[in-house]
Amino acid sequence: MQCVAPWKGKIKLMDSFEDAWKVISDYCKSKITDIAYNTWISRIQPVDLDFDNGTAYLLVPNDFHAQTLRRCYMSLLNEGFEEIFGTKFNIEFRTPANAPKKSKPSAAASITTSAATAPLLQSPDSSSYEYTFDTFIVGSSNKFAHAACLAVATNPSHAYNPLFLYGNSGLGKTHLLYAIGNEIKKNDPSKVICYIKGDDFTVELVESLRLAKMNEFRQKYRQADILLVDDVQFIGGKESTQEEFFHTFNALYDARKQIVLTSDRPPKEIKTLEDRLRSRFEQDLIADIQPPDLETRIAIIKRKAELDGVEISDEVCEYVASKIKANIRQLEGTVKKIKAKYYLDGEKPTINSVQGIISDILNNDAPPEVTVERIIDEVARTYGVSADEIRSQKNRSANISNARHIAIYVTRELTTLSMVAIGEEFGNRHYSTIIYTIQKVQKMMEKDRKVKEIIDDTIKNIRDR
Repeated sequence: MQCVAPWKGKIKLMDSFEDAWKVISDYCKSKITDIAYNTWISRIQPVDLDFDNGTAYLLVPNDFHAQTLRRCYMSLLNEGFEEIFGTKFNIEFRTPANAPKKSKPSAAASITTSAATAPLLQSPDSSSYEYTFDTFIVGSSNKFAHAACLAVATNPSHAYNPLFLYGNSGLGKTHLLYAIGNEIKKNDPSKVICYIKGDDFTVELVESLRLAKMNEFRQKYRQADILLVDDVQFIGGKESTQEEFFHTFNALYDARKQIVLTSDRPPKEIKTLEDRLRSRFEQDLIADIQPPDLETRIAIIKRKAELDGVEISDEVCEYVASKIKANIRQLEGTVKKIKAKYYLDGEKPTINSVQGIISDILNNDAPPEVTVERIIDEVARTYGVSADEIRSQKNRSANISNARHIAIYVTRELTTLSMVAIGEEFGNRHYSTIIYTIQKVQKMMEKDRKVKEIIDDTIKNIRDR
């Protein structure tokens, strides 16, 4: 059924809530970091839009996901709905347990992630073009990685095992991971395929330890035929996570199961990674992905435009490709915004009309300001403590005290806060204590190479998030 009057013709070509949600999702993506979008917004699925009572129903993986959205992203979602529909909606979240009806799975949902449900590959949706080898544009910058992934998908556990892909954010690593999973599932639906992000592996491990459910946790991952791990660099520096991942890796490898890992850097540059894990990551093929050349960027734009059903002239394609050079996700995001603008205005894209879109994409992709909260959260994850313990004046255990010292040092490195202001952030400590702490950490880094590597890795993770 076609949606009509409620937005008074503002969106001319949208035939369903799913079409509208794609534009809302793109709006949200333009306002937050890629990691925040991929973790919280991209996993939302549209269920129903009730105009009678002004309510939008959205499907999320579990209650924790819903709670996080309510706490951190409701204002953004409200903005997105009002921007697209021109009116406000009440937003209600549903989980698989209480969903009023089953929604059509999105492209990304073809492989479930580390939510409450088992992270197994579902039957690929025939319209899920974003995560297949057919829609991956091959060029000189990625042809080696593409060939390696295709070999793994064609002959899992016998071609390259493990396969380790690395490259900067937005170059197609996640696309290739999903493509491997979808290709294997297409060829053999009985395969158990598990996709997990490095951060989520840590979160699930901590929760399983807290609930005394480690047997279920281990069974969940060690029953997989194919393990796909995205952003594996984020397990570095976390002792219990690395210990568990080491045994999971060994169990799967010994059982001749396929393992594919991605990272923003090669194993040797993940300084906080234990040597035994690094050696396993390096024991077979390592393939890098570089930024695409001009011809590949033009091909990506044309392919995305074709799949999105929007006509973009060669002149505009080349102009966009000449302005956005290092990030495929930015190219695809530009096409989505061009499509949304066409839907809203009904005008074919021109060089003049896309200039503002390109500017917005490039400006929105600038790294967000580093906050003390982000620093404390990352240090807490690295050292296996809570953010509250780091901020506390009372807790003086060695591990928590060390994590607090590192957090103070990193705060000084990554922010412009004064010593007094830093002291206020960490339990109202006196500025002289902050100065002493920073000097102490500097001496530790000079004496112990491992400490320096952990801190450098932590800083990189914070900047990359």
